[in-house]
Amino acid sequence: MDFKGFDHPDRQTAGGTRSVKVMIAGGFGTGKTTMVRSVSDIKPLTTEETLTQASADVDNLIGVADKTETTVSLDFGKIGINDELVLYLFGTPGQERFWFLWNGLFKGALGAVVLVDTRRLASSFRAIEEMERQDVPFVIALNVFPDSKDHPIEEIRDALDISPHIPVVACDARDRSSSRDVLIALIRHLKERSAVALEPR
Repeated sequence: MDFKGFDHPDRQTAGGTRSVKVMIAGGFGTGKTTMVRSVSDIKPLTTEETLTQASADVDNLIGVADKTETTVSLDFGKIGINDELVLYLFGTPGQERFWFLWNGLFKGALGAVVLVDTRRLASSFRAIEEMERQDVPFVIALNVFPDSKDHPIEEIRDALDISPHIPVVACDARDRSSSRDVLIALIRHLKERSAVALEPR
């Protein structure tokens, strides 16, 4: 992929490699930590803690009853897309009680992936609202779980109430190649937005 003219890099090294901060966001249990782990070139930093009975009245486990751990701060990983571009990945916590951390995490982010569990669409509404509020470009990644039903993309787009220009892609967050394809879709989306912004008016 040609990254010539890639807009607003976080940093460019002497060798010409650009590094970009990307958020991996979504609702509770949508696969954010799984994606960072699967795609990172380095051993990722995770801040997962065991779910206990004490949080039973706070964390909604409907649809994710088998979940035993949860991110309490952030996940961090890194992936080199090619010799020109390195992405630093920051996974957000999903539960409402940790949303106060989001403002700091989003500072300096060039774009984001919003992971969606199609069995629980409402769990990602808040993440989408946050992208729009902070004006962070994003793509929707439909994380396909074993018991997920197959829904047409346009039905998902309508249910999430997102604009036609926002890419929606299916993925398996456990699979490195699939997760990498999502990140490439985000980079393409960012390049397209940059090209549109630079068009003469």
